[in-house]
Amino acid sequence: MFKYFPTNYVWNLSVNLAIEMGARIGEIEMMCAPLQEAAKAPDAAGTQAFRETWLTMADTLCELAAEDEARGRLLSAGEKYRRASAYLTTAERLQAHGSEGRMAIYQRELALFQKGMRLLGDPVQRVEIPYEGKHLSALYRRADGLAPGQRAPVLVQLNGLDSTKEMKYLVGLPAWLARRGVSSLIVDQPGTGEALRLQGLTARFDAEHWASRVVDWLETRGGVDPKRIGCEGVSLGGYYCPRAVAMEPRFACGVAWGANHDWRDVQKRRLEKEGDFPVPHYWAHVCWVWGAKDIEDFMRIAEDVHLDGVVEKIRVPFLVTHGERDSQIPLKWAHRTYEQLVNSPKRELKIFTDREGGVQHASFDNSINAGQYIADWVAETLGARTAA
Repeated sequence: MFKYFPTNYVWNLSVNLAIEMGARIGEIEMMCAPLQEAAKAPDAAGTQAFRETWLTMADTLCELAAEDEARGRLLSAGEKYRRASAYLTTAERLQAHGSEGRMAIYQRELALFQKGMRLLGDPVQRVEIPYEGKHLSALYRRADGLAPGQRAPVLVQLNGLDSTKEMKYLVGLPAWLARRGVSSLIVDQPGTGEALRLQGLTARFDAEHWASRVVDWLETRGGVDPKRIGCEGVSLGGYYCPRAVAMEPRFACGVAWGANHDWRDVQKRRLEKEGDFPVPHYWAHVCWVWGAKDIEDFMRIAEDVHLDGVVEKIRVPFLVTHGERDSQIPLKWAHRTYEQLVNSPKRELKIFTDREGGVQHASFDNSINAGQYIADWVAETLGARTAA
């Protein structure tokens, strides 16, 4: 893991995520060099300083992109807008819930992502899936090389506690799948992204409630093979995905990118100061995500967030991955999920080591080898390709 800040895991995780989304090391240096002392400060003061330098870089990139546009250099402009959106994503996820300006940063990030993708000619589409009188927003990326009328397998991709569909898209799994003939649907499920921030939809333990609506929508989509719909979840998605696949029989396979078998136990350990937090203001954040009144109410909700008695119901191929040195979720939970996959016809446990990279939480320290391992497994399992 790249440790720019010697004493601040949360900030180091954020920098690593930004790099995985396409940050440039020179820009990382310009943004982070003034922050060494702020990294030692309490959450409120520190995250404000972090926000200012990262927003300044996003502003600079947007100014440069506008100059490119004025000269008709739209590909160059699109790349700068894309990178600016990644920097805004990084800054926004560190802010406290309800902090002044956070929503404006988020909405600007959404707009810049869409503008950057459009100028780059990236074929990603923003779509809306009806849910509970509102909607779930998602990004749909069609597989490469499809003939007119051809149906492709698709992998539904779920966020973790604090990620968003744009973050997952920029890390790269949808593009790696597209080359292999697999489409992607990256969803802001309840408790994440637009669902939480713009729709007020908080997380729920019974992930099948919303995952089944996602499958309903995909079954109406031209170009999707309804018999080859898989599901993947990263970080806390390593709980949501197995739960959804266990309870929704139309999923053809599943992948946990970072196992999360017993999240209730993780919360108990965090109360005892064990393990690293993914974001500042952690307890306020999880209460916001889960719609809890306070920590006591949240801990009551968390009692249902485990996979004991659930994983045994999975009857399709399933891949469990985990970083060997994950400092958030103990490796033992990956073994627990795998051990309980007794009814899966094709189960696999893949532990990423220093040799492959991706040893930290959900491989966010180095996602490309882990992500392409997952893409190959999905392609093989859903009948796509692993060669050009």
